[in-house]
Amino acid sequence: MPTIQPRALAVLPALALLFLQPATVAKPGAVSGRVLDPSGGPVPNAQVLVIGTSRTAAADAAGRYRIAGLPAGRIALSATRAGYRPGRVDDVIVRPGDTTRVNIMLAPVMERPEEIVRAQPAVPRNEADAKQRVDGRQAQAVAEASAGSAGLHDPGLRRREPWNTEEYRRIYDNRFQDALRAPVSTFSIDVDRASYGNVRRFLSEGRLPPKDAVRIEELVNYFPYQYAEPVGRDPFTVATDLGPAPWNAAHRLLRIGIQGRRYAARELPPSNLVFLIDVSGSMQSPDKLPLVKQAFRVLVGELRPEDRVAIVVYAGSAGLVLPPTPGSETETILAAIERLEAGGSTAGGAGIRLAYDVARRHFVHDGNNRVILATDGDFNVGVSSEGELVRLIE
Repeated sequence: MPTIQPRALAVLPALALLFLQPATVAKPGAVSGRVLDPSGGPVPNAQVLVIGTSRTAAADAAGRYRIAGLPAGRIALSATRAGYRPGRVDDVIVRPGDTTRVNIMLAPVMERPEEIVRAQPAVPRNEADAKQRVDGRQAQAVAEASAGSAGLHDPGLRRREPWNTEEYRRIYDNRFQDALRAPVSTFSIDVDRASYGNVRRFLSEGRLPPKDAVRIEELVNYFPYQYAEPVGRDPFTVATDLGPAPWNAAHRLLRIGIQGRRYAARELPPSNLVFLIDVSGSMQSPDKLPLVKQAFRVLVGELRPEDRVAIVVYAGSAGLVLPPTPGSETETILAAIERLEAGGSTAGGAGIRLAYDVARRHFVHDGNNRVILATDGDFNVGVSSEGELVRLIE
């Protein structure tokens, strides 16, 4: 084992004094405060974002939030929550080593004119549904004018609960299979974890999720299990656990875990990504287009210079709002995302055609070529049925 010479030991204290002198570095700051409704009550579980970054925080049950580790300077904050209009505060000054208090106001989503009805007699649902809906932004202005002139304090007026526009296909329970009679079983190896986040959203809002929104395999796949990686030329490893079933001790429950080879981001091939974003009027609520924009801001922070991203939008018609742009041009991509606004009808077929045309013209051989569609699924102009859309993509 090598030894340290006494002469070297004599030098160490001087070196320590040299390198331990405090450096003059500006300490990061923080922002904190509460997300409140117009009455001063808390808005729990609201998402607060530092605009232009991926720094976010969730408000607690009392509406309190805190975002630390921010560089000194001016920032802008936004807050979103399902059922509320997005809130924004500009020119927030972050001071080094200090916490700036900022409260953000969120107003409940104003119902459209056809959703403000007299308590007696009630408007038949089919009659209300038959009324023509106007552009989302126009409807908002009309609703505000109506509320100001008629006065929502009128006891003859009541708020109609917003229509449930979420749709889930029915989940059918698998029938029991006797392994002696049916010894072969198949399962998919693709991983989807979306149901876990969706279920968590319902629970955070104090609601139980619809039965068909709970996909057990997606809840199980949400968590990492640290399975051993494959070695040599094996494409994957298989890990199994066998034990008694909790609901019937006479049965056995088998868990099969598959681990593919892990790759670092720098090892991945270049990406050619086309974001196809629905900006129609139905995407106006905070849990739709504002949430999509928030998610894409986070994704932009993961792009590499060799990656390319384009943005195609569609409402009454389709358009290219960002041509294929290198992932290193973060500000250009973020600015295009910030400009997106919802309003109009839903010409999804035209958007899909344009997005695939952009992806094909900038195709990267041996790369990751993807069209990523963000929509609430409400196509009502041009090609609209699921079968027609699948054939169009094929």
